[in-house]
Amino acid sequence: KRIVILTGGWGDALQGVVDRMVKPHPERFTVFTQPDWSRIDEPGFGEAMAAQVRDAHARGARGLKVLKSLGLVVRDRTGRLVAVDDPRLDPMWAECGRLGIPVSIHTADPDAFFEPLDATNERWDELGEHPDWSFHGPKFPPKRALLDARNRVFARHPGTTFIALHVANHPEDLDDVEAVLDRYPNVVVETGARHAELGRQPRRARAFFLKYPDRILFGTDASPDEAMYRNWFRFLETADEHFDYWGSPGQGRWTISGLDLPKDVLEKVYARNAERVIPVSAGAGAPR
Repeated sequence: KRIVILTGGWGDALQGVVDRMVKPHPERFTVFTQPDWSRIDEPGFGEAMAAQVRDAHARGARGLKVLKSLGLVVRDRTGRLVAVDDPRLDPMWAECGRLGIPVSIHTADPDAFFEPLDATNERWDELGEHPDWSFHGPKFPPKRALLDARNRVFARHPGTTFIALHVANHPEDLDDVEAVLDRYPNVVVETGARHAELGRQPRRARAFFLKYPDRILFGTDASPDEAMYRNWFRFLETADEHFDYWGSPGQGRWTISGLDLPKDVLEKVYARNAERVIPVSAGAGAPR
């Protein structure tokens, strides 16, 4: 029914997406804007990004997307990594709350990406093809430090809704994800590219979905593809056992089993939660 384009950029690039997709089909497409990290060293960076978010919202954006580069790649002129909870960013987070638009935030990555890149790494195949996805070593913060910094942002901005992408990037430890949801009522999670992790622990994952049916949004982190959607539907809707996840064995050499979720939970995860959290861009953004 509706697809959310997370990486819509800002300024003229964002306007192009709005004019080409959102304005002609406001019920089918929603677009999010992004911060411009190239300006991190400017005085008043946070206020400048708050203004950029306001401009993006006026053009038709209905959310802010923050890539994993924050905390792992973005550096200021001193050469230091910009922390996820850098106070310079507070005006930006706060402005999203004031406008009533959510922040989709990707912090850290799978546990294996922070572990030694050797034959004991369960994502050896994937990291062998993409060695730049490895964040192991002293150049990068530990994963726990990244998640803790993100959680401090959640705590500092209770009036802003945060979508913690990829099951809060800790589906390997759903107890930890539950602790985040219990502590921060302004946080929801989405499922993108993590059914391989969820599906290898189907009983634990099913309990998680049943406990938080109003806090989980359906996402894929993939381009639209019928076979991909069918695989996701099989995972969420059936009790099938021991089948390949979409893209197997890219994320690890294991199979998954279905969660057999009830219809009311499926309806919330597939649509109702997103409709509640993400505003529709109806008629927003005049062509330029």
